[in-house]
Amino acid sequence: MAGGDDLKLLGAWASPFVTRVKLALAFKGLSFEDVEEDLSNKSELLLASNPVHKKIPVLLHNGKPVCESVVIVQYIDEAFPGAGLSLLPSDPHDRAVVRFWAAYIDDKLVAPWVQSMRGKTEEDKAEGIKQTFAAAETLEGALSECSKGEGFFGGDSVGLVDVSLGSLLSWLKATEVMSGAKIFDPVKTPLLAAWMERFGELEAAKAALPDVDRVVEFAKKRAQAAAAAAAENQ
Repeated sequence: MAGGDDLKLLGAWASPFVTRVKLALAFKGLSFEDVEEDLSNKSELLLASNPVHKKIPVLLHNGKPVCESVVIVQYIDEAFPGAGLSLLPSDPHDRAVVRFWAAYIDDKLVAPWVQSMRGKTEEDKAEGIKQTFAAAETLEGALSECSKGEGFFGGDSVGLVDVSLGSLLSWLKATEVMSGAKIFDPVKTPLLAAWMERFGELEAAKAALPDVDRVVEFAKKRAQAAAAAAAENQ
């Protein structure tokens, strides 16, 4: 991998938002130090680097912190314009469009998807999965429009939206294993289903995405811990 600059990523292996940054670094061909944080005992470096949210991921570039996964991905693309793939289009309007869809993924797909898994009531969970499927259908249309008949949201190569959505792949597959819910259904969203397979076969994706079985095990343990905590509070 290229990259003489000092890049250090503060994160946790299971976080899809950390995976998002790892994908960007992989597609840009940049080497970095991967620092695994204990989120139950956050390091002083993390707390000092992200004093507002105190969350991962944080990218340290020559000691200077950059926070929030989508912001970090755009920063990487702009800070290393000659490395690897260009994740942002050169045209200002095209850039605005991909930024819109990257934000849509977190606001309209990730948020209700988390609700579907962690909702306090079955009604909450059902509403979450309903909104998740609605967002998937909207993204199906976005892929059709943005790809211009090519294989990715970025056209014939991966871009910001591909990285934003691709970071969720291991968790999407883990969700299917645990609940049977196929978010990107080949019948309802055939373009996204095909995109999902195509993205997962990319070498950078294989290098950055966490193992699905490991994610399933992690999710089960977290669910058991949450259930035990809830039982204690009753």
